[in-house]
Amino acid sequence: MSALKFSKLGPGLLFAGAAIGVSHLVQSTRAGADFGWGLLWALLLVNLFKYPFFQFGPRYAITTGESLLDGYFRLGKVYLWIYVFLNLATMFTIQTAVTIVTAGLASQLFGVSSDMVQWSIAITFICYAILLIGRYKLLDKVIKGIILLLTLSSVLALLIAAIKHEGSMSFAQVFPEASGFLFIIAFMGWMPAPLDISIWHSIWVLEKKKSLKEKLLIKESLFDFNVGYLTTFLLGFCFIGLGALVMFNSDLQFSNKGNEFAGQLIQLYVSNLGDSAYLFIAIAAFTTMFSTTITTLDASPRAMSRTQLLFNKKNKDFYILWISILAVGTSLIFLFLLSEMGLLIQIATVLSFVTAPFYAILNYRLVNSKHMPKEAHPNKGLKILSVLGILFLSGFTLAYLLSL
Repeated sequence: MSALKFSKLGPGLLFAGAAIGVSHLVQSTRAGADFGWGLLWALLLVNLFKYPFFQFGPRYAITTGESLLDGYFRLGKVYLWIYVFLNLATMFTIQTAVTIVTAGLASQLFGVSSDMVQWSIAITFICYAILLIGRYKLLDKVIKGIILLLTLSSVLALLIAAIKHEGSMSFAQVFPEASGFLFIIAFMGWMPAPLDISIWHSIWVLEKKKSLKEKLLIKESLFDFNVGYLTTFLLGFCFIGLGALVMFNSDLQFSNKGNEFAGQLIQLYVSNLGDSAYLFIAIAAFTTMFSTTITTLDASPRAMSRTQLLFNKKNKDFYILWISILAVGTSLIFLFLLSEMGLLIQIATVLSFVTAPFYAILNYRLVNSKHMPKEAHPNKGLKILSVLGILFLSGFTLAYLLSL
C-alpha cells in the first residue's frame, strides 16, 4: 500500500474502532462459548446484509459533501427528528456499556484498582481530554495503531488456541431455541455495529476530507470503508473462534459485572492457552474496548451537533457542548445506575436491532434519490443486496416482535 493511500485511510478504521467492541469481545465470545462454531451463519449473514447500508454512508458523503443527516433532512424533517429521539434514547447507554467493559479490562490489565466507577469515570475523561485536545486529527492517527495492534494480537491468540486445541471441531450450524432467540437478536443488533454508525461514518469522511490537502476520491473512500469492514468481520470470526476453541463446553458461568467478566475472560484464556498468552489476550481485549470507547464518545456528539440544522443553525458547531453532555451523563449513570447496567445494555442492543430496518430503508432511499448524482447511485448488484438486506432485517425484527 502506497504512503499516499495509507494517509487517506481513516474513517473506515474509525468505523472499525467503533464497531469492534461489545459486539465482538462480549457477544461474539459468548456466541462461541455457548454454541461453538454454530452461529457462524448469523455472523456471515448479518455482515453481508448490513454491508450496503453502511457503505452508503461514505458513498453519500464523498459524492455530495454532506453527511447522511443532511440527507435525512432533505428527505423530510420528520426523519431527522426520529433520529434525534432514537439517539438520545441509546447514546448514554451505549457509551456506558462500552466504557464499563473497558474499565473491567483496565482493572485486570493494570491492577491499580478494582473500583469500576472510578475506572469508568477516569477512562471517560481520558478519552474526553484526548478528543478535546486533538479533535479528529489525533483520533485519526491513534486509531490506526490501535486497529493494527488489535488485529495482530487477536489473530495470534486465535492461532495459539487452534494449535493447542485438542479433539475435533464441529462446524454444524444451529438455531437457538426460543430461550436463545433474544441472544441472537442482541448479537445481530450490534454485529458488526448498529446501523446508525453509518451516520457517524459519513461525518468522519467529511472531517477526513477537510484534513487532507489532496482530493479524496469516492474510490479511495470506499476502499477505506472496505478495509475497516473486513477488519470487523475478521475480528468477529476471531472472537467466536476463541470462544469456541477455549470456552465451549466449559462449566464457567459468565458474570454480568464488567470487572468480573473481564477477569473470567482473560483467566480462562490463560488457563487454556498458557501464561504466555496473557499479554496478547489482555492487549487485544483492552485495545478493542478502548478504541470503541473513544470513537463512540467522539461520534454521537458530532451527530447531535449536526442535527442543529433542524433549528436553522447548520453552520454552528455544538460538538464541545454535546461531548460534555455525553461525558457527564455517562458518569452519572456510573454513579447512580450501575446496578441496572444489564437491563440498560439489553434495551440498547434490542433497540439497535429493531430500528435497523428504519436506517436501512432510509439510507437506501437517500442514495437512490434525486439528492444523489445519478452516476454515483449503487449498481444493480448492490441494489439487489440492499433489498435482500431490508427483507432480512425486517423479517428478524418482525419475528422478534411477534415473540414478545
